[in-house]
Amino acid sequence: MDPIKTVTRGAVFEATLDRPKANAIDLQTSRRMGEVFAAFRDDPDLRVAIVTGGGDKFFCPGWDLKAAADGDAVDGDYGVGGFGGLQELRGMNKPVIAAVNGIACGGGLELALSADMIIAADHAQFALPEIRSGTVADAASVKLPKRIPYHIAMELLLTGRWFDAAEAKHWGLINEIVPAADLMTRARALADLLASGPPLVYAAIKEIVRDAEDSKFQDAMNRITGRQLETVDRLYASEDQLEGARAFAEKRDPVWKGR
Repeated sequence: MDPIKTVTRGAVFEATLDRPKANAIDLQTSRRMGEVFAAFRDDPDLRVAIVTGGGDKFFCPGWDLKAAADGDAVDGDYGVGGFGGLQELRGMNKPVIAAVNGIACGGGLELALSADMIIAADHAQFALPEIRSGTVADAASVKLPKRIPYHIAMELLLTGRWFDAAEAKHWGLINEIVPAADLMTRARALADLLASGPPLVYAAIKEIVRDAEDSKFQDAMNRITGRQLETVDRLYASEDQLEGARAFAEKRDPVWKGR
């Protein structure tokens, strides 16, 4: 059975990691997730994605240790998007929302961190327990100190301790906490809001953020104003750029065409 269940609602794409009992990711599942998210990235009719887990207990616990014990190499071929299909997927210039429906630990937390926004059910729990199994949470070690205070990030990485949704919200690691029964309703409402927005602007924002992450401010600005970023150049030459100005002048809602 396909471990990734997909549903399309208009311009919104939903991907559910559904691999009982815990939605753990082995090599085959990771490759499949890369295929799924690459297909979303490349489909011009899809604008926003939601990623969540099957059931109500686990979002994803990360790497499937049972599969590893049976021979899955921890440094194996994870597929086109790296582990979990998202964190190394090049050119992902569409918004992605993680709806965390339960435990998100290890690579599961790293999967959530690959999204642009994170909404968590009130019973969600988080951890980076790799330290206890003698390995490193590599993507989290790169991302976490940039997202939350350094000393808190290091505490979580070095101790592997568990923390709840309230603490995650306190440190700015997630956007919202909602009752579990309302999680997908809220995620879909947010996705619908984003899907109604300008896709070329979203693409430019995501590329600018990636490009500027390790750049000096003026260097980043020079690339933007010099139209050296593909998404920015496309935006400035687009019908949507004109449509935004016309809609404002005509006091009406813009109609975004993505071109």
